[in-house]
Amino acid sequence: MTAAVAVPPLAAGEPPINFAAHQIRAGNISGAREDFEQMLAMLVAAVHPGARLIAANPGDWGIDVLAGELSGLVVVWQSKYFWPMVTKHRQADIRSSFASAVSNAQAKGYRIRRWVLCVPCSMDAPTARWWDRWRARKQRETGIVIELWHETTLRNLLISPDATHVRRHYYDPYAPPPVPAPRRPPVRALPEPEAERLDEALFVRQLRAAGHVEVAAAKREYFNAELLARDVADKGLPEELDALAESDAIVHAIWESRFNEHAGRPDADPLLPGLHPDVMRDIRESTHAFPTTLPAGAVHRCGLLHRLVDQRRAGWVAHWRDVATEHGQTGTTGKGPDER
Repeated sequence: MTAAVAVPPLAAGEPPINFAAHQIRAGNISGAREDFEQMLAMLVAAVHPGARLIAANPGDWGIDVLAGELSGLVVVWQSKYFWPMVTKHRQADIRSSFASAVSNAQAKGYRIRRWVLCVPCSMDAPTARWWDRWRARKQRETGIVIELWHETTLRNLLISPDATHVRRHYYDPYAPPPVPAPRRPPVRALPEPEAERLDEALFVRQLRAAGHVEVAAAKREYFNAELLARDVADKGLPEELDALAESDAIVHAIWESRFNEHAGRPDADPLLPGLHPDVMRDIRESTHAFPTTLPAGAVHRCGLLHRLVDQRRAGWVAHWRDVATEHGQTGTTGKGPDER
């Protein structure tokens, strides 16, 4: 009997294409959207020579990538960096993007032959069923061919010979030298007396104004962010003080971007029901955007935004400034009694 030869396991083929790479490259979700759009423009141009990216100035006429002339018949690619999957709450975005493309074509005097939605993931089953029905209906109504380039379609295109340079530029592995991360502070439990006192805090009042019933997690996030900020202030290390200020600016920018998006919709509900989950999701997914010199995890970073709300710099409803003003006349802040 021949002795078995031990063979180490080997990976076959090329490195897998992971669309989360856009978040790592850009450092946050907002940057990932732009990075994915830039990749898509290169990919479309590789398989459809002559296609080009359309810059927003201030709007992009509902076009991200275009083939054809804006005086005749065109093909439009719409980039949407939905992650990690396309679910029901993205349907409105898709409808709005298509409607914008159609209305601009009618207003500007060109015709859309084909409209392609490009996403770096897949749809869940209910959304896939909605898409199939919506697509069939809109094709009948408009005469426009509607297609979906999901993650499988994109991967098939990226591994084609024409797109080798795109795959290599965006998805071939590159590992920078590891940088030791500072030790994160533990997430502390919120004492009951503190939880009761925070019922009167402005950030809780803003959440209540937006219709939130359960706020225990928000209180704990705020409490841990306060402990972190106090510890940084007590130590007085310049690099940590700067990192805390930068982290405040990052969460504020995430909130502001999402607030403008939600409040600017023509049919916006004054309570902005999707604002809070979108902002908190962006903060949790933007790990690489935050300075590594601040020892903070997702709980602390979300709590930093609650601190901004408590400082009257943000809110969760369209009239958040009015809520803050009323609270200033009748309420208190989230800080402890010795800090007021």
